[in-house]
Amino acid sequence: MVAGHLQEKKGYFYMVLTYKDHEGKRKSKWITTGLTVKGNKKRAQELLQEARKNFVPDIPVPTEDMLFHDFLKQWLEIAKSTIQLTTYSSYIGMSNSAILPYFKEKGIKLTDLKPKDIQDFYTLQLKRVKASTVIHYHAIIHKALKYAVKIDLIPTNPASKIERPRQERFVGSFYDTKEINQLFDVAKGTNLEIPILLGAFYGLRRSEVVGLKWSAIDFENNSLVIKHTVTAFNLDGKHIIQAKDSTKNKSSMRTLPLVPAFKEKLLAMKEKQEFNRKLCGRSYSKDYLDYICVNELGVRLRPGHITTAFPKLLEDHGLRRIRFHDLRHSCASLLLANNVPMKQIQDWLGHSDFSTTANIYAHLDYNSKISSAQAMVDGLNFVIETPKDVEQNNGSIQPK
Repeated sequence: MVAGHLQEKKGYFYMVLTYKDHEGKRKSKWITTGLTVKGNKKRAQELLQEARKNFVPDIPVPTEDMLFHDFLKQWLEIAKSTIQLTTYSSYIGMSNSAILPYFKEKGIKLTDLKPKDIQDFYTLQLKRVKASTVIHYHAIIHKALKYAVKIDLIPTNPASKIERPRQERFVGSFYDTKEINQLFDVAKGTNLEIPILLGAFYGLRRSEVVGLKWSAIDFENNSLVIKHTVTAFNLDGKHIIQAKDSTKNKSSMRTLPLVPAFKEKLLAMKEKQEFNRKLCGRSYSKDYLDYICVNELGVRLRPGHITTAFPKLLEDHGLRRIRFHDLRHSCASLLLANNVPMKQIQDWLGHSDFSTTANIYAHLDYNSKISSAQAMVDGLNFVIETPKDVEQNNGSIQPK
């Protein structure tokens, strides 16, 4: 979203939007609201907010004789209005750190870009970063070149003809039952208590923990709805915290049962927040009254605070170091250990498809492997003789 403010001119409100063009130069655009100043400030502010949200800067049309790195910069501006701001931030960060500098130095034209040029870039990057990072580079380059094909700048997408590096299999760290209970004990009374409970018991992502609101808790019907998120990212040199009434994907928006023990915790937290509000008076923040994870002054916890404070809590109490996100893996491992089917775990965690759950947690599903082994034993009437049986048979294995 671009910056903007209202300006009065000749008795009318004007919207002044400030943005950077494709070359990074700061620009301003004046747009009339058609509203007189008297009695229309609220409506003008609403129009300003809408204009800031929908404004798309003028972007030069890419041409076939331009360098690839110049095309990529223009495509990033074009793509900005079609993707999530967090995704755009990631695209910009990866492009500026590796893709743009490399291809700027090479000076390759868009029309001259060959699969080998891209493959050489990947090969070089694999010497300094993981395969998963190079796969992200590939996603950006492939998507940009797909657009170039779409607008007839190039006949085919050269990124479609190269070999992506093989992604390493992810194996997350997780706590067992004993470690989880130890963690619950040391977190009691801290502002990480509720986030840790939400992460370990419900498997919530950090963004879902920080974004959870009181309005999403139904104390009468004992349920909670995961439908709000708060994310943090860097863009244009600024640290941005974005609150949204949406989740990572459609499947992430889910309703979970409010168990009695957690219900008591939440009711106690609600009572504590009301006490703090009365105690602090005007010093208590009114901006985050609907949020559950706030500090003593009513300020919503920052996503970064959880990331940094969590490992410190573990270190201070001599607990094994894991990431906050690993509480989500711990949740999945405990569900598997208690014979919860993988499909139900997918729904509990809010994964968009079953393969995501299976790929991440299949190696933990030991109980199903035991069942499979027993099925083979029963099906083949399979018997393995012990060393004692072999000795009794004079060193030879006799069929039974």
